[in-house]
Amino acid sequence: MTTTALSQSPLTRLGAWAFDLALGDRRGRYLMISGAALAVDLGVFMVGYRSLGATPVAASVAGYMTGLALHWMLSTRFVFAGQTAGGGLARWRQKLLFVGSALVGLLVTAAVVAAGTGFGLDPRAAKIVAVAASFTATWVLRSRIVFR
Repeated sequence: MTTTALSQSPLTRLGAWAFDLALGDRRGRYLMISGAALAVDLGVFMVGYRSLGATPVAASVAGYMTGLALHWMLSTRFVFAGQTAGGGLARWRQKLLFVGSALVGLLVTAAVVAAGTGFGLDPRAAKIVAVAASFTATWVLRSRIVFR
């Protein structure tokens, strides 16, 4: 297969599009970081619950907190680097606002899953809708309040 043919494949075009989006657009970088944090969250949850015998709630909290820590580290370096407070009280305020935005995202997730399953939606489908709603809520809070 030639390089030209390879560069024309749909998978290659999709990869190039994702790379351009991630590097060229703050929202794209935020989306990719959110995906990475979600993967870590789910991974820690599964290891804790399935391998270590933790309760679902304990495993869920451990996963959420680990994903949140990763999200903070990556967001402050690759998405909001120019808006990150330098240190001292301003930095602590920003961290508290970040955690507050995460709690809003958690409440949005719980509300959407509860409403969706209450209306008979499959819990997995409700969770997917909740992830999108939570992503939107946290993006708005973080881009307009936490890192303004």
